[in-house]
Amino acid sequence: MAIERTLTIFKPDAVAASLTGTLLARLEKAGLKILGLKRLRLSAGQAEGFYAVHRQRPFFTSLVKFMTEGPVVVAVLEGESAIAKLRELIGATDPAKAAAGTIRKDFATSIERNAIHGSDAAETARFEIAYFFTGAELNQG
Repeated sequence: MAIERTLTIFKPDAVAASLTGTLLARLEKAGLKILGLKRLRLSAGQAEGFYAVHRQRPFFTSLVKFMTEGPVVVAVLEGESAIAKLRELIGATDPAKAAAGTIRKDFATSIERNAIHGSDAAETARFEIAYFFTGAELNQG
């Protein structure tokens, strides 16, 4: 298995619920190393740029509104098969369909207010990491 990097975002609902420490602990316990970590408040332009792939989708406007309503925490994670491992820990987008013990099953309240984002592929992870972090900001271990 390859060592990979991926990006996660603790969304405004998770940050508002003071879940940052809990979520970081789950990720670390699963063997993902935190290389970079930031708490920030996305502007509408930043959210639109990050989610540009969804621009034509009917939920785009509400997604941007949600992602700008409060602070988020973004993190770069590294580990063996980090992308798949993170997606497994996160669970299905709809918390009603997420497996027991996943982050979304435990903490999400709806398909939109689903607590956490995770890159879905290596190419996406590269784009998403570069969107929020410069190489110099990442701890190389």
